[in-house]
Amino acid sequence: MNNFNKYINSNKLVLVDFFAEWCGPCKMMTPVLQEVKRLLGDHVAVIKMDIDKNPDYAASFNVVSVPTIMLFNHGKPVWRAAGVQPAHVLVAEIKKHQF
Repeated sequence: MNNFNKYINSNKLVLVDFFAEWCGPCKMMTPVLQEVKRLLGDHVAVIKMDIDKNPDYAASFNVVSVPTIMLFNHGKPVWRAAGVQPAHVLVAEIKKHQF
């Protein structure tokens, strides 16, 4: 993703899902991320980053398991979790960093 740095350095909170196509639990995150986007709309950008296609990004953020979810604020990681996360957890973390 060529625009990754541009996205995470924006003025908007950015939720990044580091995933792999072969990862079963990663597939479970898609409807969760859709729910987060539905609930928060333009208050957050949601990006999926395939670690197999973008190994340098995964390495630069120390992603060693998938899914890994990271929240960025002005280019800085402010929260991360490994494994499937429910929508209410993601929404709560995003709201903590909105102001």
